[in-house]
Amino acid sequence: MNNNLVSRFLEERNYDVRISGNGRWIDQKCAFDAVCFVADCIMDYIQNGGSQPFQSPNIWKSEYAITNVQNIFCKPDPLRRTTLDEYNKFFRQPMKMLAAAGVLREDGVVRNTIQFSVANMDILQYIALRERNAFDFLCLYIEKTLKDSGLWDSFETFFDEQTNDALQSLKDTFAAFCIKYTPINTAVEASRIFTKVLNPLACKYHKKGTAKGKISPSMITYDKIIYNQTNWRDDAAGKDKNVARGDFVPVAQTDDEYQYRVSRAIKYLRQFNDKYNDGKSEILDRFSVGEKATHMHHIFPKHRYQEIAEYLENLIALTSGQHLQKAHPNGNTSAIDKDYQYTCLIAKTDSIRKNLMDNHGEPVIYDFADFMYVLDVGLETDYFGALPQYDFGAVLTLSLIHISEPTRH
Repeated sequence: MNNNLVSRFLEERNYDVRISGNGRWIDQKCAFDAVCFVADCIMDYIQNGGSQPFQSPNIWKSEYAITNVQNIFCKPDPLRRTTLDEYNKFFRQPMKMLAAAGVLREDGVVRNTIQFSVANMDILQYIALRERNAFDFLCLYIEKTLKDSGLWDSFETFFDEQTNDALQSLKDTFAAFCIKYTPINTAVEASRIFTKVLNPLACKYHKKGTAKGKISPSMITYDKIIYNQTNWRDDAAGKDKNVARGDFVPVAQTDDEYQYRVSRAIKYLRQFNDKYNDGKSEILDRFSVGEKATHMHHIFPKHRYQEIAEYLENLIALTSGQHLQKAHPNGNTSAIDKDYQYTCLIAKTDSIRKNLMDNHGEPVIYDFADFMYVLDVGLETDYFGALPQYDFGAVLTLSLIHISEPTRH
């Protein structure tokens, strides 16, 4: 799955709000990190035998959701009666947005509770896989909805002019549109949604957006559009820079957040390898004969390279023997066999090449640019990011050259 496939999915649908009348095609809780988390919780619920259709409480009352929503978003215990409304909103609003986009489907209402089911599992998994995927999806979906609804020209005008007057004009246009075509009946209510529409696009296009009702003093960056930034991010850590792979999701501010992201990546690679590679190792050698790949190994150690620990492109499926006898000599997980590390890189390069270029219907889970970022960080270079798209031959050549040089290994 990549942005081209997501765009194709969106292009097949008409999101004209003048036709749907859906004032909640996006909502206050639909920040990219919250959407990614909710999608991941839905995937975990289904993969662990959850039935469809499901309701919002089916998702947020799961053990997986309860554990991670408290650790990552610093929210209270979801099983307390006083938190019911908050949790329903936190999970239901992204679910309604995903349903409006056609990723989920609304299957009616039972006892005043909306019933949901999955309409497109591949898109849902793409969103759940990493925060940047959710950001990319949201931006594409928002832009498509604005274009279908005849609002895009007004947003483009603001991005061109970047003044307070242009912002006020855009807000007025958006509020009048909502009041005319949706159940939203006040400018105040429309303004709450307006921020969730404008700022992700401002971040994508490196433009000013809105902050505290006025034009933002600088470009909107991803750290300004995450869900709960004041509670779980250090405000001083925010930097005025464009969104890029290296700084989109920085090293986690808490150990819980870091461990969640790493565990999520390991979970998805294991599921993918079990389903589409019959659980076999990505490396064929004497340690793989007759054995299943039960270990997801970090090619560049996670304790030394936290910035790439959550990347699927840095993980490889190995047997226990390969992992504990070859990758980590004598089972010492603090040590790395550099010759076997290169073997892992050769095998991973081939796995990624096949997934991207020789695909037989399995989901596309890798990204070439992400792989180049992993290699530049892990091998401490800046060469890989400059390689042409899908130049896997150059990847192998440069990897061989740089893996023998002194690094943090």
